[in-house]
Amino acid sequence: MTFPVLADGVSVHGGAVLAYIPSPPRGVWDVGPFPLRAYAICIIIGIIVAIWWGERRWRERGGQPGAVLDVAMFAVPFGLVGGRLYHVATDWEKYFGAGGHPMNALKIWEGGLGIWGAVLLGGVGAWIGCRVYRIPLPAFGDAIAPAILLAQGIGRLGNYFNQELYGRKTDLPWGLEIYLRFDSDGQLDMMNGVSTGVVDKIVQPTFLYELVWNLLGVLALIMIDRRWRVGHGRLFALYVAIYTFGRFWVELLRDDDATHIFGIRVNSYTSAIVFLCALAYFALATKGRETAAQLAPGGDRPWPWQWGALRRHGAAAQDSAIDAADTEPVPPSEPDTAADPGASSENESGDSAADPEDAAAESNHAAADSDDSAAVGNDPDASGDDTDVADGTAQSTPERTRGRGRKKANKS
Repeated sequence: MTFPVLADGVSVHGGAVLAYIPSPPRGVWDVGPFPLRAYAICIIIGIIVAIWWGERRWRERGGQPGAVLDVAMFAVPFGLVGGRLYHVATDWEKYFGAGGHPMNALKIWEGGLGIWGAVLLGGVGAWIGCRVYRIPLPAFGDAIAPAILLAQGIGRLGNYFNQELYGRKTDLPWGLEIYLRFDSDGQLDMMNGVSTGVVDKIVQPTFLYELVWNLLGVLALIMIDRRWRVGHGRLFALYVAIYTFGRFWVELLRDDDATHIFGIRVNSYTSAIVFLCALAYFALATKGRETAAQLAPGGDRPWPWQWGALRRHGAAAQDSAIDAADTEPVPPSEPDTAADPGASSENESGDSAADPEDAAAESNHAAADSDDSAAVGNDPDASGDDTDVADGTAQSTPERTRGRGRKKANKS
């Protein structure tokens, strides 16, 4: 896929002589019969990171290990299909308009994924997976929200290799240089062609702005979640609000081909509508966070669109958890002898420190017949011994009686 080279890197293109050194397309490597694209690698890395980090956050919240990967088996394929459908729907003229090729709509490897369709159908796939494994979808969304935003930021790196999703021309020092690319037939092919080495224009790197915004959003979600323990899908709604707010302003800087409504890009409308819906859910959803017991598989939950039922279900679960904690039996506590070390020694020496009346009673019993010593040990008048004059607290009568019985035996 290079142009005929005349000499010293000079090649012919469309009858003109251009000085350049032929090079392969940026971010594309041939591995056997299949080209390996940098954009695809970024997407795959983002998915892996989202699953790994989401799994950790799910376990930290009390969820069952392996649940994130199980649900991802539904969400990822749905997300890829949704992303492609949104791209084709918003750029349908490229495939179904004049000069378009409808079959190219199936060639996902040639680029074209819309984040809105990916999140929408990916959410449907996640909902199906959560229904299959019987785990609450809102809590699942809260666990993976920061991980998804980080994955989106990683995916934006692929836009650099594809030289796409950039903004208008600029003279800023961080502007991105765009090179024209042509295929082997001399036709313009910005995706798969070879660069001429000539700078066509310098533009706003809007995908870089979105990457930075995503990373800041990840930090914000982590801090908010740790500070206020957000749950019941509200952290996921906050992720959507953060992303769409930044995406709205980024869209205003772009001038690439897109569908417009009243002169405004369709993605700007989508960002604004989704942003308002996310704020509404964040304000109306159940406050607090689910307990670990609520994340366990099983149980019946209302449908996602039954907001009132969802709020009642979450509140009832919270009340049940509080009642269970209040009625939990408290183990009996042992006497704290460390707090009053004198109490133990005082109890042990209570017999020797008996009052004079007890001493007189001991003397009278000792003078009695030895056969009556056992009866004396069980003398019902022992109730007088239950009061310890030293500290005014009730002592154990049997222990004191057994001690006197031993003394009487020794005396006899």
